[in-house]
Amino acid sequence: MNPSFAITVSLALLLVANLLTKLWLSGRQVRHVAQHRSNVPETFAHTISLQAHQKAADYTLAKSRVAMLDIALDAAMLLGWTLLGGLDLLNQITLNFMGIGMAQQVTLVVCFALISGLIGLPLSLYQTFGVEQRFGFNHTTVHLWLSDMLKGLLVGSVLGLPILWLVLWLMDAGGPLWWLYAWAALVAYQLLVMWIAPNFIMPLFNKFTPLEDDTLKARVTALMNRAGFKAKGFFVMDGSRRSAHSNAFFTGFGASKRVVFFDTLLAQLNGDEMEAVLAHELGHFKHRHILKMMATSFAMSLAGLALLGWLSQQIWFYTGLSVTPNLTGGNSALALLLFMLTLPLLTFFISPLSAWRSRQFEFQADAYAVANSQASALSSALLKLYQDNASTLTPDPWFVAFYYSHPPAAQRLARFTA
Repeated sequence: MNPSFAITVSLALLLVANLLTKLWLSGRQVRHVAQHRSNVPETFAHTISLQAHQKAADYTLAKSRVAMLDIALDAAMLLGWTLLGGLDLLNQITLNFMGIGMAQQVTLVVCFALISGLIGLPLSLYQTFGVEQRFGFNHTTVHLWLSDMLKGLLVGSVLGLPILWLVLWLMDAGGPLWWLYAWAALVAYQLLVMWIAPNFIMPLFNKFTPLEDDTLKARVTALMNRAGFKAKGFFVMDGSRRSAHSNAFFTGFGASKRVVFFDTLLAQLNGDEMEAVLAHELGHFKHRHILKMMATSFAMSLAGLALLGWLSQQIWFYTGLSVTPNLTGGNSALALLLFMLTLPLLTFFISPLSAWRSRQFEFQADAYAVANSQASALSSALLKLYQDNASTLTPDPWFVAFYYSHPPAAQRLARFTA
């Protein structure tokens, strides 16, 4: 079989398989949640009201329907960019205006990103100002949404364009091992962003104020000392400006690490519950989950870049995806975009492995929290968070296997309330 034709057929088959599998999973989730909407699961009958349970079900169903539209849109966009000739057309347009060169390659990637973003914009707006608004979670105004978008574009340009230029330059001038040099540059870039994010990037979008609750500060400081965790400080983030959802997290790298609490979380949980939630986050630190996930990510990116290094030299990789490469060179941007478009078709089918690993990490963090705080406090905190965030208590098991990075509530609570 002609390699180019084989690539075309493979893309079509993978695209159909992805689309059908994702729609099947979403359909299972919708049916499973709807079937269990009328009754609170027995495990939660005395802690979650029927009204709260039904709100979570309705919220999940609404998000699932939007997700199904998003799945169809993504498939249509992939088909449009590749087999229907969208990327080839965009490449020819930029070549006609700019000619072959690094400026044209960078422009091609930027135009691709902007067009893709604009196509997905209506659905994103509906998710925020439709679904989230309807269920009382959206606190974002149109002005704040526009401000966030413009800041995001600015930050993306300042940080993204230099590394994009460097990677494309290495692809053209780095020789047979360009992918190794590019990988080293990307690793350094990611570590740099992690280091500067708490002090320079995140404050552009949110206000961070020192935690003023001295009692809570003393409790979490003692807990962190027992765990051997050092942080630059404790901060409260004004998450309520945008959403009623809540969270707590560590951010930063090395000496710049911070502990951040959403203001919504502080309003929902008492001192014991806050300590238990932080103990869970510290469990990730003690088990080195972040380092393990970073190592996995770096290893996969290295393998991916090595594969791209080989594919970018194969003419059938371009022609099989309905793109005409430039005969005189300068195809790095094309190769990069085609790879980014098609790789998710393969990685989707191994996503249950990464999701399973993430859920195991959550179980380990829960176990650490139970050992270093009150199990009853962690239980009540999780119940409040599930209820306040309208997380369904009855997800479909197959949907969980593919998509859930955190175990369902019943599985988590069963581990430390038995």
